[in-house]
Amino acid sequence: MEIQSNFSLKKYNTFGIEASAKQFVAVHSVDELKTILSANKNEKKFILGGGSNMLLTKDIDALVIHIDLKGKKTIKEDEDFVWVESQAGETWHDFVLWTIDNNFGGLENMSLIPGNVGTTPVQNIGAYGTEIKDTFVSCEAMNIATQEMKIFDNAECNFGYRESIFKNEVKDQYIITSVIFKLTKRNHKINTSYGDILAELAKNNITEPTLKDVSNAVIAIRQSKLPDPKELGNSGSFFKNPILLKSDFEKIHQKFPEMKFYEVSETEVKVPAGWLIEQAGFKGKRFGDAGVHKNQALVLVNYGNATGQEILAVSKEVQKTVFEKFGIQIEAEVNVI
Repeated sequence: MEIQSNFSLKKYNTFGIEASAKQFVAVHSVDELKTILSANKNEKKFILGGGSNMLLTKDIDALVIHIDLKGKKTIKEDEDFVWVESQAGETWHDFVLWTIDNNFGGLENMSLIPGNVGTTPVQNIGAYGTEIKDTFVSCEAMNIATQEMKIFDNAECNFGYRESIFKNEVKDQYIITSVIFKLTKRNHKINTSYGDILAELAKNNITEPTLKDVSNAVIAIRQSKLPDPKELGNSGSFFKNPILLKSDFEKIHQKFPEMKFYEVSETEVKVPAGWLIEQAGFKGKRFGDAGVHKNQALVLVNYGNATGQEILAVSKEVQKTVFEKFGIQIEAEVNVI
C-alpha cells in the first residue's frame, strides 16, 4: 500500500470533477484497511467507493481511502434460495450480471446502476419497483475508530427511500466491507410493473420474460435516457423523487392536474422529480459546462470542465425554480462534498 500526496480524484468520481486529495491510498483487503486505519488514527479520513454518488465541490483535505475489495461467492443455498456475498469494491452492475448468469433472481431491475456494491446499502438504491432492502440480508462493516467488525442485519439498517442507518445514526462511523443478498433460484418474482419495462419487452415480442430479459430491458431503457459517465460526466439521478402527504398533494394537483404521481401508501404520493424539473424548463438547459441532460431532467451533467461549484449552482437553481412553480421541495440524492 502506497500513500500518495496531492492525488487527482478526477478518475475516481463519475462527474469527472478535477479535485485533489491531500493523501490517497487504495486498500484491497480487510487487513489492509485495518492497518491503514490503525496507523492513521489522528488523520482526517474520507472513504471513497465507486465515486458515483457524490459531487466534489472542493479538494479533499484528508486521507482518502479507496475501498477496492474484490470477490463474490455463494455462501449457502437450499432448493429455492441462494445466499451470495460480494466484497464492497465489486462494481454493482458486474455483480448483478453475475447473479443473472447464475440464474439468481432479485437484482435484475437494478441493472446498470453506477457504483460499487459496498455503497448500495447506504443509499438503499433502487429502480423499477425494487430496492436493495428487498433482497439484502446483512453487511459486514469496520468501525473506523476501533477497527472492530460488526454485522448489520436488514432490520438494523433502518432502510427507507434512499435512506439507511449509514446516512443517519452511524454516519461516518463504519466502512462496509461486504454485503450478503438472498436471491431466488427458482419461482423468480419477475417484476415488470413499470410501464417502461413492459413497453421494452413488448417491442421485442417477449411475453414470458426471463431474468435476463428484464435486465436487458432495464439496460436498454437506462441507456436511452441516461448518459454514460465515461462519455459525459454525471452521477445518475441527482434528485430524489419527492414524497408528499396526499392532503398536500391534492391541493397542488388541483392547480396542476397534468402532474404525474404514484401512490406509495394510503397517505403518501410520490411525484417524479424529473417531470417537475422538465416542466420548470430545465431539461437540456446548459450553463457553461454544467447542465441538465437532454433526455432525463433528473440528471445533471458535466460537459467537460465544469467545477463542482458550478454543478451545485445549477442544482440550487433547479430546486429554487421548482419550489417557486409547484411549492414542492426536491432534495439532492447525490452527496455534496
